Amino acid sequence: MMKTLKAGAADVSLGELRGAWREAARITLDAHSRAAIARNQQCVVAALAGQQPIYGINTGFGSLANVRIPDDELLQLQENLVLSHCAGIGEYLDEGTTRLVIVLKVLSLAQGYSGVRPELVEALCRLLEHEVYPCIPARGSVGASGDLAPLAHMTAVLLGKGRARHRGREHDAAEALALAGIEPLVLQPKEGLALLNGTQVSTALALGALFRAEDVFAAACVAGALSVDAARGSDTPFDERISRVRRHRGQQDVAALYRRLLHGSAIRASHDHCERVQDPYSLRCQPQVMGACLTVIRQVADVLLDEAHAVTDNPLVFNDDGSVISGGNFHAEPVALACDALATAVAEIGALSERRIALLIDARMSRLPPFLVEHSGLNSGFMIPQVTAVALASENKVLAHPASVDSLPTSANQEDHVSMATNAALRLHRMTANTAAIVAIELLAAAQGVEFHRPLRSSAALEEALAGVRALSARIETDRSLSADITALQGLILDGGFSDEARALLPSSSG
Repeated sequence: MMKTLKAGAADVSLGELRGAWREAARITLDAHSRAAIARNQQCVVAALAGQQPIYGINTGFGSLANVRIPDDELLQLQENLVLSHCAGIGEYLDEGTTRLVIVLKVLSLAQGYSGVRPELVEALCRLLEHEVYPCIPARGSVGASGDLAPLAHMTAVLLGKGRARHRGREHDAAEALALAGIEPLVLQPKEGLALLNGTQVSTALALGALFRAEDVFAAACVAGALSVDAARGSDTPFDERISRVRRHRGQQDVAALYRRLLHGSAIRASHDHCERVQDPYSLRCQPQVMGACLTVIRQVADVLLDEAHAVTDNPLVFNDDGSVISGGNFHAEPVALACDALATAVAEIGALSERRIALLIDARMSRLPPFLVEHSGLNSGFMIPQVTAVALASENKVLAHPASVDSLPTSANQEDHVSMATNAALRLHRMTANTAAIVAIELLAAAQGVEFHRPLRSSAALEEALAGVRALSARIETDRSLSADITALQGLILDGGFSDEARALLPSSSG
């Protein structure tokens, strides 16, 4: 059964948005929203009757805002707007992100400040219900005045133009609509502008990256705990009192998670009175580093959930006095800054994981066989997987450069500061894939390390994680290719395969 989200008086949850990103979903309007949309659209009709210039309704766009459009060309104005803005390039957004784009656009329009007809919003709902997903090129938005080019490609499908996927197969838009029994629309005044203005593409991309970051974070915590046992590290740094006096909730929550993950480990109990005084930072400071990353993930989630319900087109229409007001809610700076913060956290998760891999393969630090393999010299073991992890961690450092500080003017300097939110969000998908691969390598290395301590066993939770690793990758006895093993584990991480233990800590666990 396709899950149903409801656009209306109550907000949807982050968990519901994650569900719509993961699998097919529909969205419906409640009666209150439909009535509010209809009342609001009548304000546009009344404003047009007054013959005053209203941006984008009876004027040109951007630096052409001073050009007045005759009444008999107002519908053509809206269609021209859509087609002229279909200038995106590159690979198409994946279906999950495209679903989120449509969901977010419905949530925005349903609030009744955009001056569109209920029939228009319901047409978007029908796209989701019948799994008609516009083919939206990923490149071409600067995140102000909204995600213009990608949203134009979405909107063109409602007109029967462009390309769309219908239940997994790509068609001309008109054919996809016909297969789904959906009639093409003729846009009314304000409607093209309401559809193209908005931050829904950058926000959908950012939400998808947030969900991936949650799964990578959870897997990194499991890998980090497994590495503690592989290196015969101490769980003393995870003592509740240490994190309590630091005060940060993220650190306290992560320290508690590590205590749970390591509870009952016979490996830990076997070296209670060893001579090592302190572990290296990559083991000892996990609550401090991962806790700070968790705090960023939670802060970003709050920003993106607000943006998911935001009205971000322009101008806005207010029912109380019929005002049509131009502003700048389309500027995606909140999304850009949130993505830049998340990029730093994702890079740090990978950087810390790579340092633990380096520790495990170094016999002087881990007291395990060199490069985690018997007969080292003849066998190279995990020597080159660690090099791969270094390459990915280094690439993440480059990608973590803030996109929001790189503004270039557009539209003949009318739009003279832009957010670059879409670029900020797009690069997070590559970064989360990189960090997932680093954590996959750590899981392989830590599993290998723990098995050198047999017959001693780790905790029940970590032994379950180790079994998950071994379901995809056999223990390394002699050298073999690990590329496919790393890729398989990377996929499992991004599918949430190691997220259960940390699920309650993650923002999208609600709903």
